[in-house]
Amino acid sequence: MITHLEGKLVEKNPTDVVIDCNGVGYFLHISLHTYSQIPDQEHLRLYTYLQVREDAHNLYGFSSKIEREIFKLLLSVSGVGASTARGMLSSLDPDQVKEAIASGDVATIQSVKGIGAKTAQRVILDLKDKVLRVYGLDEVSLTSNNTNKGEALSALEVLGFTKKQSEKVIDRIVSKQPEASVEAIIKEALKNL
Repeated sequence: MITHLEGKLVEKNPTDVVIDCNGVGYFLHISLHTYSQIPDQEHLRLYTYLQVREDAHNLYGFSSKIEREIFKLLLSVSGVGASTARGMLSSLDPDQVKEAIASGDVATIQSVKGIGAKTAQRVILDLKDKVLRVYGLDEVSLTSNNTNKGEALSALEVLGFTKKQSEKVIDRIVSKQPEASVEAIIKEALKNL
């Protein structure tokens, strides 16, 4: 029903925002990923998803259409509600969720607070084919890519760099050079850290 909201940012919190659209204030639930993407400026546009339940109408806001689509896919899984889906998008960025599902990485999905082994397996089982088809991912390149990325990340952690800082740099390198070897990723990362 409501596909996006554009207006003046009135209030910004890690879990929600209020946007004033021509005198009407809309309260939107957001993920930490969206929170980090929202600039501290007055004018703002967020893509939305309206969840209608018996006891409430909740509006969820997203910084990108991809994040909204991942949220909707997660809601289609039995046992995954809006708060769990939002929690997953708060712990992992949309690309990490997409890659974890496509490569069958149960450990990454299970690392999200509130998601157990059975739910993580159900998410992968229900969504893997959809994610591979919708985003045109190749399963073989994804797994080799993740292995190189993971090995490079482990090596940088051993060298004393923080995981979060290293991950951002490695993601940038891998997006530019998807076929890069572990050594090439580490060398390039060391130049940027």
